[in-house]
Amino acid sequence: MSWIKTIDYNKADSKLNSIYKRVKGPEENVDNVLKLHSLRPHTLIGHMTLYKSVLHHSANVLPKWYLEAIGVYVSYLNKCDYCVQHHSAGLSRLLNDTEKENQFFKALRKDKLETYFDEMYLEGMRYARKLTIAPSKMVKADFTKLKESGFAEGEILEINQVTCYFNYVNRSVLGLGAN
Repeated sequence: MSWIKTIDYNKADSKLNSIYKRVKGPEENVDNVLKLHSLRPHTLIGHMTLYKSVLHHSANVLPKWYLEAIGVYVSYLNKCDYCVQHHSAGLSRLLNDTEKENQFFKALRKDKLETYFDEMYLEGMRYARKLTIAPSKMVKADFTKLKESGFAEGEILEINQVTCYFNYVNRSVLGLGAN
């Protein structure tokens, strides 16, 4: 449900239905975050294009589990429970290791990510945190730290884009009351 009116899969007109068919789950369900776009279906196309590009494109170099972990972290920082829950499930599938999963969520809750990530990946998480909670404070040194920790510029772009994507989605969910 949400505060904004949404159109269910079985009530969608032909245009929206054709988009829903591309994004529906195995049980003919469309996630609430996607239904938020139902009054303006063209925005759903944009959302899905960005989502697939930042998290699931074959040209991405960083591991999917790491990109998903950034998304969970950004959502956690934004207090977007809907996205934390949905993407925690995805992260769990990608990690496929209950102990690693538990360690990640313990580190997240205690704000001790350094106990989970190596220095390079930790620097990426620090970048995601600052970009999420203090975007106007970003400086070239933040970028330089990523390079010095071992990230190539294309990988930095991946971190940036997944961080920006989750900030966008978190604000859509929180601003329109999706749950």
